[in-house]
Amino acid sequence: MAAPAQAPRRLKRNFSLLAVLGVILVIAGLVGLIYTWVATLTSMLLFGWLLLIGGLIGLLHAIQSRGSDYFWLAVVVAALNIAAGVVVIRHPEGSAEALTLFAALLFLTGGLFRLVGSLVVRGPQFGWTLLQGVFGLLLGILVLGNWPESSRYVLGLFFSLALLFDGLGLLAIGIGGRRIVHLVAEPTSPGGRPQTGSPGTSAGPSTAQGPGAHGNRPEGDQDQSHN
Repeated sequence: MAAPAQAPRRLKRNFSLLAVLGVILVIAGLVGLIYTWVATLTSMLLFGWLLLIGGLIGLLHAIQSRGSDYFWLAVVVAALNIAAGVVVIRHPEGSAEALTLFAALLFLTGGLFRLVGSLVVRGPQFGWTLLQGVFGLLLGILVLGNWPESSRYVLGLFFSLALLFDGLGLLAIGIGGRRIVHLVAEPTSPGGRPQTGSPGTSAGPSTAQGPGAHGNRPEGDQDQSHN
């Protein structure tokens, strides 16, 4: 019987942890929006370490499955990830410039394809696709026109916005989850029965009548009873 009573508390604690994590991510995102260059370097270092750790794990997995057909392919992929991780960690500024250039070219090509595709196909989402194409094209031109100076803030800006929106989402889930658990657990008593009222309240109109209830009868009925 203790497990059902502890379930709402456990859920509230988990949702509270999500809310706290959301607050931390929101603060980190706001700080990153203020110090975009620091956010850019941080994102590059995180990216490099992820590549390095992923490469090492892939290499260990390839060694364990060295008798399989894809052994050499797994070794090559793991070696490339390790090498890329080392380069990104040792040269975060140059890596940021390269990734910013790649992002600008990706924005340009993606916006151009969406723009041309929306004009040629003219489907039901014509306006939305056209707007996406124009926005991607303009963003690519702005980033590429200010490169390599744009590499100091573009990646950090995207990284900080991702942290901010993820934190807001976790914060909303945590607060909303706590409210839902509170609303679901509130109508039930600790014993598991619904709380219908206080123990001293009457159950219905019949309980209001007692032995002296005949005093409330009309006078004619009282006379007939005496006769």
